[in-house]
Amino acid sequence: MKHTQKSLFYAGLLFLAAGCAQNNINIVPEPVQVKPLSGHFTLAGNTPLVFQNIEETGPTVSYIREYFSTHFGVENNATNDNTEKAITFSLTETADPTLQEEGYELLVNENGITIKANKEAGLVYALQTLYQLAPADITRTNPSTVTIPAVAITDYPRFEWRGSHLDVSRHFFDVDYVKKHLDVMALYKLNKFHWHLTDDHGWRIQIDKYPKLTEIGAWRVDRSNVSWKEAKPPKEGEPATYGGFYTKAQIREVVAYAAQRNIEVIPEIEIPGHCSEILAAYPEFACDDHPYVVEVRPYWPPKAILCGGNDDVMKFLKEVIDEVVELFPSAYIHVGGDEAVKDNWKTCPKCQQRIKKLKLKNEEELQSWMIRGIEQHVMSKGKKIIGWDEILEGGVTPSATVMYWRSWVGDSVIVKAIRHGNHVIMTPNAYCYLDYYQADPKTEPQEAIGGFLPIEKVYAFEPVPAGLTNEETAFIKGGQANLWSEFLYTSKNVEYMLLPRLLAMSEVVWSPKENKCWEHFVEKLPAQKKRLSALGYTYSDKVGLIKDQPADME
Repeated sequence: MKHTQKSLFYAGLLFLAAGCAQNNINIVPEPVQVKPLSGHFTLAGNTPLVFQNIEETGPTVSYIREYFSTHFGVENNATNDNTEKAITFSLTETADPTLQEEGYELLVNENGITIKANKEAGLVYALQTLYQLAPADITRTNPSTVTIPAVAITDYPRFEWRGSHLDVSRHFFDVDYVKKHLDVMALYKLNKFHWHLTDDHGWRIQIDKYPKLTEIGAWRVDRSNVSWKEAKPPKEGEPATYGGFYTKAQIREVVAYAAQRNIEVIPEIEIPGHCSEILAAYPEFACDDHPYVVEVRPYWPPKAILCGGNDDVMKFLKEVIDEVVELFPSAYIHVGGDEAVKDNWKTCPKCQQRIKKLKLKNEEELQSWMIRGIEQHVMSKGKKIIGWDEILEGGVTPSATVMYWRSWVGDSVIVKAIRHGNHVIMTPNAYCYLDYYQADPKTEPQEAIGGFLPIEKVYAFEPVPAGLTNEETAFIKGGQANLWSEFLYTSKNVEYMLLPRLLAMSEVVWSPKENKCWEHFVEKLPAQKKRLSALGYTYSDKVGLIKDQPADME
């Protein structure tokens, strides 16, 4: 887990002018171009849905039909060639370069609704926009007719990587909740689900070759009745009953569900540290004879580490990766690489022998040797790796993508990565860690890990650091909100910390920089909260401001 630290990242925050342009269309994230028109379209249960240049038996059309049935009450989904008074979804015959891969055009007038996109992804995002044009409580009230204001919208994302991360190791969340998480991501046009599946506190993915990873590594002694900070180590003989894991069938189900919503699922298999759960199941992969357990509490430093001098460790990791890549069509596998305390390596004869044999300078280079070995294996499967920014410390190949999280080390890390040829995903803890408090801890209904991240500060996040050239800026893939779950015991706890701050992040990574307006965003929140409530989500009612930071948290 990433520890709260005082950020030195960016010299100043982005404050937006009070006089920025506004409209009365409450869409999040703010589209590229919105032109309100006169009139409206009335949508009823028998409004036909028309699909042009798209496979009508494919998953996207199936999703659109189901969406209209659930949220708009449209049951007559038979394709109708007559587009009069219809809702028409159309893929362009010749790609419109303006719309790119995920953009769309949406036109609503009294004669119907027409949606155009180059790719099915654009149709999915247009659907989310259309839903936000409807009354905020439509899903709850289920009216017989729905009035959609007339409007012309042209929209496409600023960044290709618009991520949401969920840690399911510290606390396990079932498939139903993961799907609910994906639904709210889709609503706000986020497209990368970073699934943190392994860590000291639980292994969450079925691996046939190594069954003890789930038989032992997925379960720990139950301490759910006390605060995370107060959890005591397990006593000898205490049963490990708290946890869970996803079967391969469940993972395929989640991946397919996400794909319908244009969300790519990126699994994280943490190496070489944060691995107590692995060593509890397979102690032979450790450097020492220390009896490891699946952790039930916070601890620092995390000394559990896979032995860098043991050939069987690399064999194990490659065989795990073999099963992971079969489950995830994602272009990426996240391999962690963060907070790997190497004290055990310094005293391990096998690790020291490896360092000497390979003529490595130190233990940091031994980690890089492991990461590069796994990267080569991942690339042999047609995929690439992502690692937390610590992977830069011992050297990394230009083909690895770096996920920047340590705000306090400054943007020199970003520049170093870019100039080395690495793409960067921006997720600095000072702006993107939604497990931090969003208001004064004295007023918050649930405990958090610390830190202070009000929604205003999330909204002020600028993924492109100042001073980069245009060529260097192209290496910034986008940004991501991260949610670590030490203090998130239930799905309602998750949602409270996620929402509405995830909406702010969505506007950061989707909307043009010049279209961002804090005042207008705040005006849009009441309708968005009403919509979230109708969909059954829990959220914070606080609009946290930067100036509200308590003195004892500065």
